[in-house]
Amino acid sequence: MTLAAPGLNEQHAEEAFSRQSVVFDELYSGNTIVNYKRDRVRAHFLQYSKTSGTILELNSGTGEDALFFAQQGHKVHATDISVGMQQRLEQKVEKNKMGRLISNELCSYTQLQDLKEKGPYDHIFSNFAGLNCTGELDKVLASFSGLLKADGTVTLVVLPKFCLWEILLIFKGKFKTAFRRFFSKNGRKAHLEGTYFNCWYYNPSYITNHLKNSFDLLSIEGLCTIVPPSYLEGFAEKHPVLFRNLQRAENKLKSKWPWKFIGDYYIISLRKKHD
Repeated sequence: MTLAAPGLNEQHAEEAFSRQSVVFDELYSGNTIVNYKRDRVRAHFLQYSKTSGTILELNSGTGEDALFFAQQGHKVHATDISVGMQQRLEQKVEKNKMGRLISNELCSYTQLQDLKEKGPYDHIFSNFAGLNCTGELDKVLASFSGLLKADGTVTLVVLPKFCLWEILLIFKGKFKTAFRRFFSKNGRKAHLEGTYFNCWYYNPSYITNHLKNSFDLLSIEGLCTIVPPSYLEGFAEKHPVLFRNLQRAENKLKSKWPWKFIGDYYIISLRKKHD
């Protein structure tokens, strides 16, 4: 596998996620809140997806979502900049005998013009804030229309500039975490597996404004607005009744103002306009 030289920040992100790839599934597969997030994202995506459609997945990680969508009958082209993540994905595809439905390619989402498999696709999908690892999201968004069929959809899971749960950490004295999304125009340092790289935060308006000429907004949902973020480890297990109540409240309010804008993430879907 070969890859055009990425920017320095992407190189650092690739190094961090390749290092984490060997333990990624072990770290997160048993996390109750992570599983809640995955279920929410998948349900959101499936309401707009065609039966047996084709999906271009960005920052596909170890392939958990690719496997799920393939099991639903979709054909997935899973891309990632991380060599380690791609290797783990390939192992899963072989183990689950999904080679007919899942292909993969080492490619940065900032270099989608270099994709070998350009589609066009029915859907573009990106989960769990992979797109927050670039300060060139405008460049990524600009490439979407040419990769999609008529009426194709985009579903992205992105970190916004404000998170209610993080602000509440002020009361625990965690000021650095509470304010890390503020004043982040030039990126904020993230630390993973001994490697530092920058991440950026984008509100839904950034995406809708950049795509408004070619796409119509379908919906926005807040994710982990009332349910706490998954980095509050053990919360669901320590407080199972409370967790279930928070889930019910979030599922009821996920698409309402202000909840859809103040979560740890938001899920946004758009449909390509007719030419």
